[in-house]
Amino acid sequence: MHLDWNAFTPGAALLGGVLIGTAAVVLALAAGRVAGISGIVGGLLQPVRGDLAWRVAFIAGMVAAALAFQALGRFPLPRIDVGTGTLVVAGLLVGFGTRLGSGCTSGHGVCGLSRLSPRSLAATLAFMVTGFATVFLARHVFA
Repeated sequence: MHLDWNAFTPGAALLGGVLIGTAAVVLALAAGRVAGISGIVGGLLQPVRGDLAWRVAFIAGMVAAALAFQALGRFPLPRIDVGTGTLVVAGLLVGFGTRLGSGCTSGHGVCGLSRLSPRSLAATLAFMVTGFATVFLARHVFA
């Protein structure tokens, strides 16, 4: 295994984690809501009266943060080594898994684990094991 020390940014990762955790705590305390992105976006697809404003504000804040980061410095461009078809299939599988697991990594991994939810622990373990297996198979078996 090789670690690219030029791309190793523990300070940025720590700051990002603190910001995500802070956003999750503020949303829980202020609105009594879980900061699971799939649930927030899903609620926009089937809006309920009086439940739309905070969802739009949360998504707008995420977009604004990315735009502010880009304006302040060099925005890293992702390197994607697969074709469009693979990305579409991967996106559909992630969406299916999110529905099957009743939430996404942010909802289960950040908010659920912090509340000591056994269901979130099981879901997060399933996400991680599936991700590890997928990377191993894609890079070492089917490569």
